[in-house]
Amino acid sequence: MKITYNAPFVLTLTFLTVFVMLFDQFSGETIIHSYFTLHPYFDPYDPLSYERLMFYALGHAGWAHLLSNFTYILLIGPILEEKYGTRNLFVMSLITVIATGLLNLLLFPNFLLGASGIVFMMILLVSFTNVKKGYIPLTFILILVMFLGTEVLEAFQENNISEFSHIVGGIFGSIFGFAKNK
Repeated sequence: MKITYNAPFVLTLTFLTVFVMLFDQFSGETIIHSYFTLHPYFDPYDPLSYERLMFYALGHAGWAHLLSNFTYILLIGPILEEKYGTRNLFVMSLITVIATGLLNLLLFPNFLLGASGIVFMMILLVSFTNVKKGYIPLTFILILVMFLGTEVLEAFQENNISEFSHIVGGIFGSIFGFAKNK
């Protein structure tokens, strides 16, 4: 048996994120905050603002945060990559990350980091993997209620979690699911 790089986008995203975490730890824990965290202000004349808007998903608050996100990504991602293709999954993830970042900048004065938006996009999108034209999968409805319903309720609690990015990711996963399965 041979080991295969079966899900190029998912595996590359995973390895890049782990590399960023390791690099941050070995460099005094300043890299993630400086380059892989979306700050609550956007300076259109600062190239770092654009970089952070695209790459905050690679930064995580710690190993527990990274592992909780990538447990889902490594579980669900290869299924989605097989169904939709590497390029499509990359584009859907990038759109989700940028849209979530822009909405966070417009609506909240918060720092943002982590791949949670991608996770929730994938959670809702995976419920469309075996859908037939003209049907809405019951699994989609149940996942929508369970995952996003919980996020809406938890949004009113004081914590350091961006339930908003989870909700936006889930919305984009739903949009992509309906759009790709017409």
